[in-house]
Amino acid sequence: MCTALAWRRGHSYFGRNLDLEISYGEKVVVTPRNYRFALKNGTEYHNTYALMGMGMVMEEYPFYYEAFNEAGLAMAGLNFPKSAVYQEPKEGMDNISPFELMPWILGQAATVEQARTLLERLNLTNIPYGPQMPLAPLHFMISDRKESIVVEPMAEGLRICADPYDVMTNEPPFDFQLWNLQQYLHLSPKNQPNTFTPLNDMQTYAVGMGAVGLPGDTSSISRFVRATFNLANSTCDDTETSCVGQVFHVLDSVSMVRGATITDHGQLDITAYSCCMDLDGRMYYYKTYDNSQITALSMDRAELDGTHLTVYELIKEQQLRNGN
Repeated sequence: MCTALAWRRGHSYFGRNLDLEISYGEKVVVTPRNYRFALKNGTEYHNTYALMGMGMVMEEYPFYYEAFNEAGLAMAGLNFPKSAVYQEPKEGMDNISPFELMPWILGQAATVEQARTLLERLNLTNIPYGPQMPLAPLHFMISDRKESIVVEPMAEGLRICADPYDVMTNEPPFDFQLWNLQQYLHLSPKNQPNTFTPLNDMQTYAVGMGAVGLPGDTSSISRFVRATFNLANSTCDDTETSCVGQVFHVLDSVSMVRGATITDHGQLDITAYSCCMDLDGRMYYYKTYDNSQITALSMDRAELDGTHLTVYELIKEQQLRNGN
């Protein structure tokens, strides 16, 4: 389970929670320009734009969970286990495997509009990286400085939806998430006057009662509603530190606490990490479940015209500042 969002206040930001019960050794990875990708369709691909994001590396191949490019386009893959359907290769289409999609899009598109053009010829294939590494069932959020879209591989083909709320979670499909929001039209960050009955003068007894009914559980539907409400009503100063901090506050409002959500296999689902990407300043910020201090990494400090990936190990041990 995961949550992704876009935030535009001065600079443009893209963030996500990765909610997972196990770790795959994820790291922050920078892919330089013109990096060689040997695609499963038998061709070779070299990216125009450098990429930075979280993922794992195998045989010098970056498997990104989310990333952004130096042009200001961001993308995340989120779990979509019930609905995701990948296709057999099709002639006349760009046959791309799901694990190849993020560097393929971000490596050559600078905007959502350019990404849409690439998606018109895209066929997400059912070819895994290898026999010991099956494909993850995913859908994707793509954002730039102006807009966001959601891309879902369905049985009938690729479904592309505008995302006016700049939020995405998991199942069910995105069109249901949009429809479901209509149940919460009455919610407000302000206390509301009594409309229950004219027979007596009932009063609110605490602040925050305008949002009574906002779901608080960790299901994907509830996280979508809660993240949308909090994002839409969030405000902060137009400074880097204030905006980055606010993105993390919104993500914290839909994070997983260890022990509060148990999978069907008895494992404890947690927010393994949260991240925020400054699409203008080319910065990647993250914190982990066990280290709540925000760590900042600059894309521009890596060798963007090199031939090798730049990999940063995560700082997972809690960092405490002595205030005495």
